[in-house]
Amino acid sequence: MYTGLEGFLVPFMSITLVWWIGVGTFVGLYVGAIPGLSVTMAVSLLISFTFTWDVLPALAIMVGIYTGGVYGGARSGILLNIPGAPAAVASGFDGYPLAKMGLAGEAMGLSTTQSVIGDFFGIIILALFAPLIAQLALSFMPRDYFLLAFMGLFLVGSLSEGNMIKALVTAFIGILVGLIGMDPETGQGRMTFGSLPMLGGIHFVIVMIGTFGISEALVQLQTKVHPVKQQITRVTPRWDVIWDNMWLTFRASTIGVVVGALPGTGGDIAALMAYDHAKRTVKNPYPKPFGQGAYQGLIAPECACNAAIGGAFVPMMTLGIPGDSVTAVLIGALIIHGLRPGPMLMREQPEFFWFVVGSLVLANIFLYICGMTGIRMFSKIVEVPKPIIIPIIIVLTFVGGYSIQNSIADIYWMIGFGIVGYFMKRYAYPVAPLVLGVILSPIIDSNFRRGVQMTHGSVMGFFHEMTTNAIPLVLLAMMFLTLVVANAKVSAWVKQLLGKKP
Repeated sequence: MYTGLEGFLVPFMSITLVWWIGVGTFVGLYVGAIPGLSVTMAVSLLISFTFTWDVLPALAIMVGIYTGGVYGGARSGILLNIPGAPAAVASGFDGYPLAKMGLAGEAMGLSTTQSVIGDFFGIIILALFAPLIAQLALSFMPRDYFLLAFMGLFLVGSLSEGNMIKALVTAFIGILVGLIGMDPETGQGRMTFGSLPMLGGIHFVIVMIGTFGISEALVQLQTKVHPVKQQITRVTPRWDVIWDNMWLTFRASTIGVVVGALPGTGGDIAALMAYDHAKRTVKNPYPKPFGQGAYQGLIAPECACNAAIGGAFVPMMTLGIPGDSVTAVLIGALIIHGLRPGPMLMREQPEFFWFVVGSLVLANIFLYICGMTGIRMFSKIVEVPKPIIIPIIIVLTFVGGYSIQNSIADIYWMIGFGIVGYFMKRYAYPVAPLVLGVILSPIIDSNFRRGVQMTHGSVMGFFHEMTTNAIPLVLLAMMFLTLVVANAKVSAWVKQLLGKKP
């Protein structure tokens, strides 16, 4: 175990560090709530401002923004069905229906509480089992990442909204969209049709903002739905809801930590996997079924995406490998300040590791305070008349879309995907699988090609290795079980083989 435990108390003993962590958490929460203004972008901008600071205040405010930003994306997802970040896509599946039922305050209170629980779970795992999880993440090969991403396509069953064929079609379109741009191996354009601007590809956040934000505004213009009066009788969730779903909270948080610790994955995939897990394992969701306003559909993704924060710090602190885009920026910030995360830092300056753990704990405390305050005011957003709220939504989506790469071409793509998303919703095609396909496409593409290269160009050798190693065999078994549970006919057939009534 590490020494240097005194570093854990450093953030709590300095008023300056407490202030910066609190400010970072508050700013991160509201930055994360605006579609397109990502946490990665906020942390990247901070590097230039904190260049001359001491390393501890600089890291403290970045940890605060990271913690607040991951949670903040759920706010706009619950209230407007426009997730502020990819990790909040799954939170809107049941959070937005709860808001339409007049339970926006309760949904945000439940979201905040579960986010804090998931955060603390990730922090505890980071503090106790960082080396063990880091070794597990390090043992993953390209074939394993390929299988993990391919397993993510099985989430389409949970995102299908009752029509698997339509979900598969939209997921396949998403994969094709994710392949547009410059080939990372050869530098040649793929599906660019000779257009130079298309070489940069289409950012998945642009697709998300268009299909969720612009399309939602168009749908609202078409429908004549009066604003729902919110029942703000309480903002703290009922204890029985928390306690009855504690086992689901634990399972979803575990998914978040493990997926978050795998380099290149992050909270967005963890949240979708946790939602899929909840949908397959919870037999009696309440108050309504999944997709119509189930508490469990909000609990699972919120726990997972926030637990992934602690998971992402595991490879960063122990191996010097970023767990996601934010920790990649944090590594750059630490190098600027003369530090290099990795085994040598853990051995020579363990107090720095514990400083990070203490900062995460303090940021999580501020997250609960900032998250629970202002819920009543936020809930009024749902009651704003459409002639006022729709122009605000459109302005926010344009600002967020442009800010990603400062490109006017992204605005055109966003509008295009907004129109596509509108027609998809009109003809009952789910939009979530489209975003999932765009997110998973580069992971599937790059790891498949790296895996084939490691088998000297043999595709058969690549797939043969999946049957001779432990990790891919476990992943294949999980995929098979998912297929059995998802397909009613296959599940009934298996039960008959076991002598049970289907």
